[in-house]
Amino acid sequence: MEKSSNKLIDLSVSFAVEILNLVKFLKSQQETIISNQIGRAGTSIGANIHEAQYAHGKPDFIAKLQIALKEANETSYWLLLLSKSNYIIPAEYDRLESLCRELRITLISSINIAKDNIK
Repeated sequence: MEKSSNKLIDLSVSFAVEILNLVKFLKSQQETIISNQIGRAGTSIGANIHEAQYAHGKPDFIAKLQIALKEANETSYWLLLLSKSNYIIPAEYDRLESLCRELRITLISSINIAKDNIK
């Protein structure tokens, strides 16, 4: 597993905790549609990163990280929607989106390193 993967695991766990706290808040506001979606997507990022640790070879490893990247992109959409619908304030959106962006950037880097190691 690439060196950046430890950073990736740490980032994904921290982000999942942030998402779980956000879901608790949203549910306390009686918002259930987006909270269910962002809860699923935001925690799936880390689940797929963790699954990648036991991948069946490099192609499977890359596939799991690519799924995590897709989930991160989806999470970013739900964050934007929460911001635009005023469920979260702009500062909270900026903070969470920054964490999500860092995850996406790290995932892309890890995927590219893994792909380069196949060649």
